[in-house]
Formats: sequence, structure tokens, C-alpha cells
Amino acid sequence: MISYNPKEWIQSIFRFHKTDTLRQLFPLILGIGVFSWAIVFFEANYLRLSSSLYAKNITMMHSLLGFAISMLLVFRTNTAYDRWWEGRKLWGSLVNNSRNLALKINCLLPSDDEKNRSFFKKIIPLFAHELKNHLQNEKTRLALDAAPHPEISGFDSSKHIPNQIVALLYNKVHLLKRDQQISDFDVLFITQELQSFMDICGACERIKNTPIPYSYSAFIKKFIFLYIITLPLGFALSLGYITIPATIFISYVLASLELIAEEIEDPFGNDDNDLPMDRIAENINKNIQDILA
Repeated sequence: MISYNPKEWIQSIFRFHKTDTLRQLFPLILGIGVFSWAIVFFEANYLRLSSSLYAKNITMMHSLLGFAISMLLVFRTNTAYDRWWEGRKLWGSLVNNSRNLALKINCLLPSDDEKNRSFFKKIIPLFAHELKNHLQNEKTRLALDAAPHPEISGFDSSKHIPNQIVALLYNKVHLLKRDQQISDFDVLFITQELQSFMDICGACERIKNTPIPYSYSAFIKKFIFLYIITLPLGFALSLGYITIPATIFISYVLASLELIAEEIEDPFGNDDNDLPMDRIAENINKNIQDILA
């Protein structure tokens, strides 16, 4: 995630980051500019339709379509941001639940029980780390990556690793209860935090595995393309060569909104505007080590 000062107007306006949509859309904008120039050139020198009824009709058509496309893009951007913000809230809940579980374990275990404390110091932060890997893997729906996990041995990388980590936590709690190191009431005391891990994992998977419906996304792209392509046909009749910068600017705005929505609708990727899951996982690990020290 990019860190910035929202009060710095000058820097925001004139600084072009690698994620800036202008960099990504430059070839498209250049092509639109050339296309607009060609349309204006032929209209000014050969067609000369500016005084015909055709000019008024196409201008009216663009006004109506402009309202429709603006409503679609507002809905598209809001939907994408809702997915990004929900992902951030889920990882915020993971931070809180990891801390709460560590605080409760610290309360239940004797201060000299280094063996059990070491176990929880490794396993609780490991869940956040493995959940990040799980969500960033493009093949999450089929299988997890085959990378080794040196922190804790015994994981089957062909299966759902977050499940296995939570299963280890449940098994450890069961062993502590069996050995009478904790009571039945203590088990109930920490059950909510244990359950929350898989609740958060499932909610993140829902965001990851359920993109915006293809038909909706494809329709918006086609609508934007057709609208931009026909803009010079209407503007050239009334604006002349001013059509070129006007079309370029409108194309940049419309395409940028769709590009931004595409980037943030999956908040668990590796883009600069995605969630900083690495830093969150590191903070969880630091907090757990401090609590159970």
C-alpha cells in the first residue's frame, strides 16, 4: 500500500507514480488522440456535416449516454471499494483476535511454561502469514503453493494450510484440557478467538474467489470503448480541433475509473494499492511475541 499525505496537493497532482493510470493508459490515450485528429481532419476538409441535423442528434445521444455511463462507473467504483474496505476490516479483526487469543493464553498458562508458550508464539502469528500466502496464490481455488514452511513442520502443502494451523491450535487446547492444565471454562474462554480465525479466512476467500460478474465487467468495458470511439464523431461537428484534447481528457477519466476499480476489487494481490498484508502479519508477530514473552 502506498503511504502518502492527503494534504499534499502539489505532490499528488504533479507526481506520477508507477501505479498512476496515466502511465498505464498512455498508449490508449495516444491512439485516441490520433483517431480524433483523423475524424476532425476529414470533417473539416471533406464531410462538413456541422450544419446538418446529424450534429444535433449525435450531441444529444452523447449527453444521454454520458449520464448512463457515469451511473455505471459510480456503481462499479463503489462496489470495488466496498470489497477493498471489507478486506481491510477482516485483517483488522485478525489483528485484534490474534492479540486477544495471546492475552488469554498468557493469562491461562503459567509464566514458566516455556514449551506451551513457545508453541502459541509460533502458531498464532503463523496463521496470518499463511493466510496472506493463501490469498495471494492465484491457484487458491485449486491448491496452495508448494513452498516449504520452515516455521512449523508437518503441513501438507497440497491441502488448505490455514485449516491445518487452526487444527493445530484446537488440538493443542484439547491436550491442555486433557492434561488438566486448563479447565472446561477456560476452553470456552478462548473458543471465540479460535473460531474467528476460520471465519476471517472464509470471508477473505469469498472476496478473493467471487469477482465482479463477467457480463457486468465486460459490458462496462464495451460501453466505455464505444462511447470514447464515437465521441470525436459528435465533438468534431461543434468543437473543431478542440475535439482532440477534449476526447483525450474524457477518455482518460472514464478509463481511469475502470482501471482503478479493477485494481482495488481484489485487495489481496501484490499491487501497490492492495492491502499491506505483509506488514500486518509482521505487526501481529511482534505483538504476540511481546504478549507471550
